[in-house]
Amino acid sequence: MMMGERSINNTLTSKQVFTTGEAAEICKISQQTIIRCFDSGRLSGFRVPGSRFRRIPREDLIRFMQNNNMTTTQFEGGVHKILVVDDDPEIVNLFINLFENDDRFKVQAATTGYDAGVMTEQFRPDLMILDFMLPDINGNVVCQTVRSKPHLATMKIIVVSGVIKQDEIENLIDSGADDFIKKPFEISNLMDRIESFLHLENA
Repeated sequence: MMMGERSINNTLTSKQVFTTGEAAEICKISQQTIIRCFDSGRLSGFRVPGSRFRRIPREDLIRFMQNNNMTTTQFEGGVHKILVVDDDPEIVNLFINLFENDDRFKVQAATTGYDAGVMTEQFRPDLMILDFMLPDINGNVVCQTVRSKPHLATMKIIVVSGVIKQDEIENLIDSGADDFIKKPFEISNLMDRIESFLHLENA
């Protein structure tokens, strides 16, 4: 993305109320589609009194995008949210230190499958780094739970594990994981995959 384009997008998404044309630009769909969604009630908003102009409040646009599996990271200044799910404190600290020192990312962590489910709904990560063996459930269940929810369809899942068989890896992919990395792993290799999934330029 060119610097000028990023500046324009940041200025646009900092607004509190959008025209249908602006909403279309942010959602990367046609203005007519936005108008149809508005008129059918799928996209909330209001009409300017005494005119035919439609206006869409920020929160309504974000809700519409989330309901239709569109990324909303542009509303956070382009920051991508990563959820680390692992019960090993050293691994969690490694990832937190890695991502907190990179201004492209915002990171949170969970140590159980249950907490991962709760935080996925609250944090709405763009990508999850998931340990296969958790204290309460395994990675398959987490993947299946995430993939059963349409509003999380675009979230990427990278599973990491030290002890796992090939058929288990295949089951993970079938359950909804996007990738698998074996522990121990090279940080540079992991970052390459994250940047690829999130369509980021190399830092």
